[in-house]
Amino acid sequence: MSTRMRILIAVVGFVSLVAVALAAIGSAAGPTRRAAHAGTPGAVSLDPGPRLIARSTARDTRDHLVAVAASDPAGPRTVAQISCVRVSAAGGTGICLRLADGLRTFEAVVLGPDGTEHRALPLVGVPNRARVSPSGRLVTWTVFVTGDSYNGGRFATRVGILDTGTGDLVSTLEDWAVSVDGRPYQAEDLNFWGVTFAPDDRYFYATMSTAGRRYLVHGDLTTRSIRTVRENVECPSLSPDGTRLAFKSAVAGDPDRGWRLSVLDLAGGGVLPLAETRSVDDQAAWIDARTVAYGLRRGGGHADVWQVPADGSGAPSVLIPDADSPATLAGPVEPSADRPKT
Repeated sequence: MSTRMRILIAVVGFVSLVAVALAAIGSAAGPTRRAAHAGTPGAVSLDPGPRLIARSTARDTRDHLVAVAASDPAGPRTVAQISCVRVSAAGGTGICLRLADGLRTFEAVVLGPDGTEHRALPLVGVPNRARVSPSGRLVTWTVFVTGDSYNGGRFATRVGILDTGTGDLVSTLEDWAVSVDGRPYQAEDLNFWGVTFAPDDRYFYATMSTAGRRYLVHGDLTTRSIRTVRENVECPSLSPDGTRLAFKSAVAGDPDRGWRLSVLDLAGGGVLPLAETRSVDDQAAWIDARTVAYGLRRGGGHADVWQVPADGSGAPSVLIPDADSPATLAGPVEPSADRPKT
């Protein structure tokens, strides 16, 4: 089989995985489970409040944006009309990464507080991650792309960031000023993914890979600069008080062995493995200061949102059945006095 054909098969397989709306996949759930998670059609408010949103993986509402009460996340859900591959929301703003143009390409759609579409931007690649800053001003996405000459046609990643207030768009981080271990660094194989914003709408954390190594990086939107923080940290997620990062790391540094969820103390540098020992290939979301949530696939195109304590105690449990890509709509949290300086 030719290299070109292998790449084509990989792309088709990945698109089918993340955009299951391309085909009708038989549901493994029974009638009772489907009825319980079908939900009620209606408008989904993205205003701050005691609610969670997610992407439905239930057969009858697959890919639709859904909202549930934070006090009863496994209970009744409201199902929006819009369908997404990945969703996120904060501060009254949402982002939906979805199929567009007759199911041939993808786009990022910015949603207003009432869930209506405010702006759509074409995506050159397959959606993978999405985030909104706590204020709702900044939205970001990560896509998988192919065709970069340096990697022989294998998948690469690219980040986009939109300022919804000014309309300014960052289409890539690859041309920013990068420093590795405090020294200026340039390379053609820079890849970035999994942005998470600080509350000030200036700084962010993300993952960067180069020369076979993965780094947690700290970015500055004002100076357009990026510096490395530490290695083997992927898909970071900043805690509500800005003191910790939930992240996944490759087991023994080898992604083929899966990923383990942990929490990094930004001030002290300590890493705390969480009680979830299964491989989690997701960018975790903080539901509150004590809990992180993440999606886990279970076959047949289905997934569930799980939760686990952020202090390493307890055990994982299902938070939202038949869903993935969770986000909390809880209001902003006052920064901790112990928050590390950016």
